[in-house]
Amino acid sequence: MTTVLHATGLTVVHRTRSGPLHAVSGVGLELRQRRTLALVGESGSGKSSIAKALLRLPPPTSGTVTLDGTDLGSLSARALRALRPRMQMVFQDPISSLNPRRRVRDLVAEPLDAHPDPARDREAVIDEQLDAVGLSPALFGDRRPGQLSGGQAQRVAIARALAAEPRVLIADEAVSALDVSAQATVLNLLRRLTDERGLASLFISHDLGVVRAVSDDIAVLQLGRICEQGPTEEVLAAPAHPYTAALLAAVPEPGRPLGDTGLLPADPPSPLDPPSGCRFRTRCPLADERCATEAPALRAVSPGRTVACHRPLLPVD
Repeated sequence: MTTVLHATGLTVVHRTRSGPLHAVSGVGLELRQRRTLALVGESGSGKSSIAKALLRLPPPTSGTVTLDGTDLGSLSARALRALRPRMQMVFQDPISSLNPRRRVRDLVAEPLDAHPDPARDREAVIDEQLDAVGLSPALFGDRRPGQLSGGQAQRVAIARALAAEPRVLIADEAVSALDVSAQATVLNLLRRLTDERGLASLFISHDLGVVRAVSDDIAVLQLGRICEQGPTEEVLAAPAHPYTAALLAAVPEPGRPLGDTGLLPADPPSPLDPPSGCRFRTRCPLADERCATEAPALRAVSPGRTVACHRPLLPVD
């Protein structure tokens, strides 16, 4: 499977009045063609910071990001701008991401206008992308965002991203603002387009039910560090890290009282002052003295699957 985007040692530190905020610490990710990697974790775990760092909006504090083998950090501003169409993002709030004064046709054409290509027919590309997301150009082309439902607006945003002919598609909580029916439509659309267009997709979410429906692989982010990663079905069926198990326990189930997670008794620590050693240890029922002094490294559980834990729930190599 072709690797399209590869990030190693990704670190993001924000300077605040209270001191440095370590949003992301040494994260490595690999996005492969025709596959979707889900990045999951609680609010404040660093998911959106990673997305922005991959796009260099702004650049990471340290670490390397390569796109089709090209180190993005080595490029001039002009060269990076030329590569921008190959990495596209779909945002959480589709209405806010669209200019309310512009027609749908003009919104979809924004990448074409920003990066003109005489070889591409503007109107034909617009029609093709709208058809691809299930919106009739004749019915929707002249509408404005205020005349669209949330699901329709998100499909316009996806069509706009596709018009750039990207290699990488990053969806940041792209269905969290939609109702269940619209969520299903957009998730099915993202899966189909990832396969048909040969995209390498990163899907960011806190909803494990949504993640199960859309992703092939999963990376679990806890306070800026990857604590577990591997094939989605394997990880969700039998989590190896206590934090992953805690997230699964927090998913509402029939017959279980809301809020009864059993494994997350406290709010996450502040990234301004993360715990020593394992960053989950202050909330982990299995933590011991080693967890307080030594940060666990990712170790193999099985082929293609790793966990960073001194006392994992599954045996490691």
